[in-house]
Amino acid sequence: MTDLSPIFDFVGRAIPLECMQARFMQQALVGLVLLAPMCAAMGVQVVNFRMAFFSDAISHSAFAGVAIGLLLAADVRLSMIGLALLIGLAITAVGRRSSLSIDTIIGVFFSSVVAFGLAIVSRQRHIARDVQMFLYGDILTIGTSEIVWEAVLFVVLMVFQTIGYNRMLYVGLNPTLATAHRVHTRAYQYTFAALLSLVVIFSVWAVGVFLVTAMLIVPAATARNLARSAGGMFWWAIIVGATSAVAGLLISAQPWAHTATGATIILCAAAWFAASMVVLAVGKLRRG
Repeated sequence: MTDLSPIFDFVGRAIPLECMQARFMQQALVGLVLLAPMCAAMGVQVVNFRMAFFSDAISHSAFAGVAIGLLLAADVRLSMIGLALLIGLAITAVGRRSSLSIDTIIGVFFSSVVAFGLAIVSRQRHIARDVQMFLYGDILTIGTSEIVWEAVLFVVLMVFQTIGYNRMLYVGLNPTLATAHRVHTRAYQYTFAALLSLVVIFSVWAVGVFLVTAMLIVPAATARNLARSAGGMFWWAIIVGATSAVAGLLISAQPWAHTATGATIILCAAAWFAASMVVLAVGKLRRG
């Protein structure tokens, strides 16, 4: 296993707070520093393409994935990832071949996967308690192996964004026109769906099923208020996501707060959004 101790030790020295001297806090911070920019980057495209419901469907597939893993006595993390990828790619495939709206297609998959998970839990009630932990998530339990896989996903995703960010904007605006201009629309759509599915599943481990969509949407929505260009929106989203994650972790560890880490991260992002609305309102008043 990769030894990440030097990185964790550096985090402890760089942030000389008492709470950050615990190894699990150092691991949580490293995990969040990797996860938050990925959520923010993908969130920009989720907002631009109006795909928030897609992330909901994938996050709720984690519920069924956990149930399947526990039922088969398999690694629940692998079953979560496998089912999420299957659902994400299936939604994309059906969307490309059907005349139905994408919201309708996502709704069908969303309801089906939730019903499937509930059916398993209702049949095997002893696994209900194990499933429940993934509803809320806990970044403080992240281990070295998960951080390594996050790092791999981070590199892959950032390479994809570097190469395909403008092309993905083109595909989102008009897939037919993008194809006519020799953009490999199908490849980008499937790759985006797969990467988004993986990011959502990693986010479920951190903040739980209920708050995954917020991890994607709130930084991107804030960035849209603050940015003046598509590129600016990307970087603003990353700044908002990363600072919210770090601030949320540190605040949740304070004795006067003692709140759930995932919820505190989202509240910090919401504070960013509120501030961006004030900036937007002031800007309109000056122009008016």
